[in-house]
Amino acid sequence: MQGAPLIAMLHGCNLNMLGKRSVEHYGDITLDQLEKVVVDNAKKLGFQTICFQTNHEGVMVEKIHELRIRAAGMIINPGAWTHYSYAIHDALEMIAGPVVEVHLSAIEKRKEEWRHHSVISDVCDLTITGKGVDGYREALIWLVSKLRQNQ
Repeated sequence: MQGAPLIAMLHGCNLNMLGKRSVEHYGDITLDQLEKVVVDNAKKLGFQTICFQTNHEGVMVEKIHELRIRAAGMIINPGAWTHYSYAIHDALEMIAGPVVEVHLSAIEKRKEEWRHHSVISDVCDLTITGKGVDGYREALIWLVSKLRQNQ
């Protein structure tokens, strides 16, 4: 797949605990299984995927900086940073290609009021919530379609 366009899939804090966290919100899929679904589907569509997860906000910001031009597009689930990280917001603002914000759970319907608002959605081209793994598939299909339109 040398030369194939690159899609970055970034996961924030606590997403390494998928499969061990609240199944009612996040399902029982592990991060490795989720990444495999996206990587395999991207490959079928002619795209490479780089996956990255960290529990450290500054490390996430640096990874976004590194990928801001290198990746043709990005899928990001920042976890709890969604609700308060203006550092991640500002880093995403510099991304050259399209960005899709994805959340396994329906953040706008969660019982905790603070989860209802995303501080990054205004710098993302699309936000998908509450669709579990299917939300990532939808994000990938939308990204690939957008990238092909821009070729």
